[in-house]
Amino acid sequence: MAQEKVLVVEDDKNLVKLIKYNLEKEGWRVASAPDGEAGLAALRKERPDLVVLDAMLPKLDGFELLKIIRRESRVPVGMLTARKEEMDRVLGLELGADDYVTKPFGVRELIARVKALLRRAAPAESSAPGGLLKAGGIELDPERYEVRVRGKELVLTTKEFEFLKLLLQSGGRALTRDQLLEKVWGYDKSMDIDTRTIDQHVARLREKLGSEGKIVATVKNVGYRIKAE
Repeated sequence: MAQEKVLVVEDDKNLVKLIKYNLEKEGWRVASAPDGEAGLAALRKERPDLVVLDAMLPKLDGFELLKIIRRESRVPVGMLTARKEEMDRVLGLELGADDYVTKPFGVRELIARVKALLRRAAPAESSAPGGLLKAGGIELDPERYEVRVRGKELVLTTKEFEFLKLLLQSGGRALTRDQLLEKVWGYDKSMDIDTRTIDQHVARLREKLGSEGKIVATVKNVGYRIKAE
């Protein structure tokens, strides 16, 4: 089986060299693009397994490129940016980014995040539950990767879909933020990931679910669970 390919869309040549060297050292194939337009062309040509995307790019802004990527693909996207404002982070997540790393960052952290994103994107094992999952007016089909709310199809990001599927599979049991980070995001405690990442995804998911959003219940100081009426 061919090794996974990572597409790095970044205009800083020195940073690209650093990222490329370290990712290839881990065994991944790496393609790169210096601006948004070249990044879009590379995405369509290379068909990568993961995109590492800078938010501030020439020719086509990273957020605009992310919108296009999400219209065309479910490929995992990790945003790389020097912009640390919470609104930028929220915007990236709302547009469909699967992770968000601010500069400067450690190489080991980047590698860990790349591993986590690729691990989560790997095909599910055949033993995974494949039947319809339902709660309230929500119906999720793991096989067809579809979600319907009161019969109307709903478009979710990869993380939103996996998060909702895990909660539905839990049968109403509460899942901690650490469990969600591990099972949906592929992280472990040693990576020191901000659990607010989960809360931001939940807020966006509830908004998309509309009147059914109340089904995703917060368990104070613990995490989340499905609370079907």
